[in-house]
Amino acid sequence: MNARDVTVVEGERHARSITAGPHTMTADEPQPIGSDTGPTPVEFLLAALGSCTSMALRTYADRHGWPLDRIEVTVRFAAHHQIVKDVRLSGDLEPTQIERLLTVAGRCPVQRLLTRQASIVTVPTVLGMTHKGRPRIGGDTHDVAEWSGQNEDV
Repeated sequence: MNARDVTVVEGERHARSITAGPHTMTADEPQPIGSDTGPTPVEFLLAALGSCTSMALRTYADRHGWPLDRIEVTVRFAAHHQIVKDVRLSGDLEPTQIERLLTVAGRCPVQRLLTRQASIVTVPTVLGMTHKGRPRIGGDTHDVAEWSGQNEDV
């Protein structure tokens, strides 16, 4: 999976400015927790799954020259920690083409990432200020170990 780095910078309250390559988005929480200036992080996750599914379907149908006129994917959380994808396809498709497209819908890269065990590594960087008021980046290894809870003496 080829992806650009995504950077998230804190804004007011719970708002976050997100940059991915040349694109800028805002994430937030609804009121009263946040200011509702953008989708929630969970909504971004669902949007990633829905858009990836739609793109995979379009790519597959176009590659095979199938008459797929429109794709609409609605994604939501359901009970028991399930994510439900409603996939609506429009076009003069044969039953075997529909069956194949629904198989493809379950294999988009984001869905595979979510359904397989993904490893997430947190790399801490502690920013501080020097005595002259300029940012100091990092610290020695001991500082990072203490901050991350890896040092039992803390």
